[in-house]
Amino acid sequence: MDVSIIIPIYNGSTWIKPCFEAILAQTALKEIKLEVSICNDSSDDDTQELLDKWKSLFEDNNITFKCYLNDTGSPKGVGYAKNKAVELSTGQYLCFQDVDDVMLPERILMQFKEAKALSNDYLIGSKFVREPRDSTIRYTNWANNLSNEQLVNQIYTSNGPTIIMPTWFCHRSAYDRVGGFVEDGKGTPEDLIFFYKHLDLDGKVYKVETNLLVYYYHQHATTFSIKEETIWNLRLERLQSKVLCNWKTFTIWNAGKQGRKFYNSLSAENRVKVMAMCDVDVKKVNKKYTPYDARLRKAGKPLDMVHFKDAKPPFVICVKLDMTGGCFEKNLESLQLKENLDYVYFS
Repeated sequence: MDVSIIIPIYNGSTWIKPCFEAILAQTALKEIKLEVSICNDSSDDDTQELLDKWKSLFEDNNITFKCYLNDTGSPKGVGYAKNKAVELSTGQYLCFQDVDDVMLPERILMQFKEAKALSNDYLIGSKFVREPRDSTIRYTNWANNLSNEQLVNQIYTSNGPTIIMPTWFCHRSAYDRVGGFVEDGKGTPEDLIFFYKHLDLDGKVYKVETNLLVYYYHQHATTFSIKEETIWNLRLERLQSKVLCNWKTFTIWNAGKQGRKFYNSLSAENRVKVMAMCDVDVKKVNKKYTPYDARLRKAGKPLDMVHFKDAKPPFVICVKLDMTGGCFEKNLESLQLKENLDYVYFS
């Protein structure tokens, strides 16, 4: 088997038809042997009945259809469902797909060809079309316009993995090396944890510069079950262990709420490395920020708040991108710094 399409499903009946029709419309069917491998994670709607009907349609088109049913009545989460679907599959390559998204006709063929041309340690994503078009505009622009260098540089932002999970395509050995997804259940960012571990094991990342997926935004998406604080703690832990541990001193770019939260979230070892906070707000510049530990009822060492032009790199940037009409980006560019050497985004 060439490619296994991995689909975790929980109560997916609304989405099954457009998702499956798009698989049957793949241009890859003429050249590549496909199978669909699904885990139905204790759905309590008519998902299983629909899967049973679609099985024959796929087989009529020479696509093997496999389905694992968690029949315990208790969903075990996306990580578990993905792992079960992979375990059931036999493809040399894995194409990850969420049931509430739709792959465009060239997706599998284009990613398969890229994967064959690259080494087996690549995690391959693609650009995507967001629906509705006016939802998450900043996020969509960020993800679609990252360079391949930025795919491994901008991994500490609140946006999550620099290639979105429903576009992932990789050799089976890349999945095996990571050891699959964590199975901690609802509220776990299993894709970000996998992504970080992939990078830690010297895995590489690549993005196909073509829209290959329609990525739907809706209130029932799994993303909304993950707390912001969970993502914050996960990326902060990695930033401290991979970046800040190598810096003797640094400046926090943002003297406002986010910059202060970042400072107070740091380990004691990294707080003492902070030289200053920088900003452009005249109400903050040339003043001091005095942190206060409510638990110890004790004030910390006051920090200078300086203009960004007077600040010294390296910087941890806690300013959200594309929020100031380009002013922040122009200010950063004026310093002629190198990303991942002189600054890192934590926004």
